[in-house]
This record gives sequence, structure tokens and C-alpha cells, in this order.
Amino acid sequence: MATPIIKNPESAILGLMRAKLRPVVVEENGKPEIAIRKMMYLSLSLDHRIVDGAVGARFINELIKFMENPALIWFNH
Repeated sequence: MATPIIKNPESAILGLMRAKLRPVVVEENGKPEIAIRKMMYLSLSLDHRIVDGAVGARFINELIKFMENPALIWFNH
């Protein structure tokens, strides 16, 4: 995994890693199970002089929500 470096005049940069099948623990009917899911790492580098870390965290959480359920994008507009 890599972390992208911010160059002037950028204020943030989003790194997207390759989506791969991985074993993960999921909860099915209230019981934890091991399943194979497509997983992808994201990294967000911020210039904290310009962007607050909390704003960056909210952005990443919203992005993850939309990537996990793309239909949400259309219902919010």
C-alpha cells in the first residue's frame, strides 16, 4: 500500500489501490462468518493547513458509503 504525496498547489490527494478478492469476517444473521469479498484500500493525504482532518474523515466515510452502495448517489440528488 502506498500513500500519495501532496505537491503544491494541491490541498489533498486520494489514493485508490487495486480491488482484490480477500477473506473477510462478515456478520450474517447475527453470526460472524468468513467470506470472500472484493476489498480495496483508500488513502487520503491532506494538507492540514488547508483541510481539517475531520472534514477529510467525513469525505472518506461518505465515499466508502457510496462505493458500497452506488444506488445511494441517485437517491440523494
